[in-house]
Amino acid sequence: MTTSKLRERLEAEARALGFAAVGVARADATPKTAERLRAWLEDGAHGDMIWMAETAERRGSPAALWPEVRSVISLGMSYAPGRDPLALAGEPDHGRISVYAQGADYHDTVKKALKALARWLVAEAGCELKVFVDTAPVMEKPLAEAAGLGWQGKHTNLVSRKDGSWLFLGAIYTTLDLGADTLEEDSQHRVHCGSCTACLDACPTGAFPAPFRLDARRCISYLTIEHKGPIPLELREAIGNRIYGCDDCLAVCPWNRFADAARRNQAFLPRAELVAPALADLLALDDAGFRQVFAGSPIKRIGRDRMVRNAAIAAGNSGNSGYVPRLQELSVDPDPVVAEAASWALRKLENEALSPVGRGLGEGAPRWRESA
Repeated sequence: MTTSKLRERLEAEARALGFAAVGVARADATPKTAERLRAWLEDGAHGDMIWMAETAERRGSPAALWPEVRSVISLGMSYAPGRDPLALAGEPDHGRISVYAQGADYHDTVKKALKALARWLVAEAGCELKVFVDTAPVMEKPLAEAAGLGWQGKHTNLVSRKDGSWLFLGAIYTTLDLGADTLEEDSQHRVHCGSCTACLDACPTGAFPAPFRLDARRCISYLTIEHKGPIPLELREAIGNRIYGCDDCLAVCPWNRFADAARRNQAFLPRAELVAPALADLLALDDAGFRQVFAGSPIKRIGRDRMVRNAAIAAGNSGNSGYVPRLQELSVDPDPVVAEAASWALRKLENEALSPVGRGLGEGAPRWRESA
């Protein structure tokens, strides 16, 4: 079978398995990745993500991870939202969960499809390969850019002409020589972003020191998901009601007007209880309740304590003194980070209660919303 024919059949099989985008890059197609990663790490911009530094050498290039690799098959699975990701910005009694985490755990869904595609490729072409999604030391975004899936925008995330900012990425490293697709962007100027700075301007915490550079230590996604300790005081008000991740820089990208929710993999349809969870319910979670609510969700990995920490900060930002009784209980929580966040929220609400503006949480307190 010719390489072009194999590539044609590979793309068809990938789409049948639920991938919206597929492309191929040579294993040596991203020579600047290691240098850029090293500079980012030296700046300390990775924060508490120590695994980024520990795996930097293997992460720097595909061959450093697996010397036998010749081609990288890059794949994207759409999770394009069917509603405005910023719709809850004005509803302080509801927590905002990033679009990517409102459906099934993408690790499971993407890896299952990658393994199925890998089995097909081995049967068709008789090669060695490895599959990766997110948790391995792989730089998926530069590889996806090299494979023609899109380009890394000024917010550092991949942007696609067809799927906007809403692609889960996976990769298959193979010993096959499959050629290479055409780069989607001008490697020097990122011409598809042009002079637009919408993503940079939208960041509530100023996490972009420059275009194409992210300081994770100021990123709400990092702070609410990866960071285990107390969230810096100066960033708490800017977090607002975001209790898991942040979509602001993605949601405002003009290229999203071309993203079609019909291309979304059905596994990522939002679960009703995760679209607009009530802060009152989140603050009441114990370990068992957390596991029950977030079973099958990527959110489950942060655990109850981080979720309640995040919800306490959102409650402090809500202006709603009705949360005071529960926050008082949480201020002596066994987890010191939860207790500190609740104490901060109490002080903030009590100070605001001294002003003419204030409101209570009455009998009509919002519960888990039942519609997506």
